[in-house]
Amino acid sequence: MLHKAISAAGGVEMHHEYAVQIVQPLAVRRYMGWAKRDEALNILRSTYGAAVAYSAAAHWGDSSNKTSWLIPELAELFPRAKFVHLVRDGRKVASSYFHKLGDECYDDRSTAALARYAADPERVLAPPPEKKYWWPLARPNDSRSAAFQGFSQFERIAWHWAEINRVILSSLSALPAERRCFVRLETLQADPRAVAALFAYLGLPVRKDIAQMFARPHNVNRPEDRLLDARQRVQFDAVAYAMMERLGYAETQEYVVNY
Repeated sequence: MLHKAISAAGGVEMHHEYAVQIVQPLAVRRYMGWAKRDEALNILRSTYGAAVAYSAAAHWGDSSNKTSWLIPELAELFPRAKFVHLVRDGRKVASSYFHKLGDECYDDRSTAALARYAADPERVLAPPPEKKYWWPLARPNDSRSAAFQGFSQFERIAWHWAEINRVILSSLSALPAERRCFVRLETLQADPRAVAALFAYLGLPVRKDIAQMFARPHNVNRPEDRLLDARQRVQFDAVAYAMMERLGYAETQEYVVNY
């Protein structure tokens, strides 16, 4: 949705998960401590840096949660870059990932493959750069590291939502206020003024038809919505309730999406 709306503003080369088979493994390796800063900068320079340098547009952007793990490096590489931290109710994210992206997001086999590599990177071949293999594991210093090893796929997805938002909040807090913008998807859907404020922050013009794009979900691979069942609600709260509180969702009811 963000990709399509920003593209409609004109003068923007906007992407969704640019060079994902390069960026996603790098992001996980950086988060896990397997890639150093200089390596990350070099890879980002040869991907994002080259793309920006060769773009004919006035603005270049990427809508990708993969970049969340690489904010310090991107901020250093692009001193004028602006970051949008777009959040959504974690229950809706976890349900959507679990039901719609289950084959490429924390499935048991792929997660076990990355875990084997993490345990013995000298002797175990790294997984191929397919999306399904490269989702962060709980690091040894994470208080939930032992529990993570016994998590179900749904619990791993819930953990990812909480952890990626924690990392984003931490990384963006180190940047000047004028380089970061926090917004809830639900707010963009309900209030055209929030859309106008987001586009103003990005230095882009906004039309009425662009604001209307946010009013109804689109561009989903399967237009269906499922509420969490009782077991999933317990599992989600056990892993992610603290982040729900931090992002202002804890006191809200889970909503139904009408496609």
